[in-house]
Amino acid sequence: MDPKEDVTVLLQAMKAGDQDAFDRLVPLVYDELRLIARNHLRRHRRSETLNTTALVHEVYVKMAKQGGLDAQDRAHFLAVSACAMRQVIVQFARARTAEKRGGGESALPLEEQQIAIDDHAHQLLEIDRILDRLRDKDERLARVVECRFFAGLNEAETAEAMDVSLRTAQRDWMRARAWLRVELAESVE
Repeated sequence: MDPKEDVTVLLQAMKAGDQDAFDRLVPLVYDELRLIARNHLRRHRRSETLNTTALVHEVYVKMAKQGGLDAQDRAHFLAVSACAMRQVIVQFARARTAEKRGGGESALPLEEQQIAIDDHAHQLLEIDRILDRLRDKDERLARVVECRFFAGLNEAETAEAMDVSLRTAQRDWMRARAWLRVELAESVE
């Protein structure tokens, strides 16, 4: 059986109430999740706060706790994972800014490729806030940003994850970037 079909079958089993389907699903997409995490983390290597493995595992725990995951197929599952990665990264950024204000938590000693949450925490939080506003205006543009910026997917992977044409994903990414630039510039003023 095609691995892509296995994922779809397991996602359908999850919807039908199979409690073990998620645990059987994760090994099928684990390498892809690590690649998504690695692509994003590669852009931000200066801090020892979060690594590829830790990010994927945090996403796994987050998604496992949710239970009723409503992903249709492999691409949709990866898009949902990208959203979960955004949430985990923002959560770490919030924790790091709280720590800098005296939160008292110690940094986790992690290896591999690291994300510079220390260096970019305020910027990540601002992007998250602006992305929430974009979601209110255009859900699909916000999802493109999650796929491209937070998950590090390329154009083709984003199109597949969102189940749109490559050209639509490219146009949406251009529109989203333009909107984000304007919003970020206004937030600096």
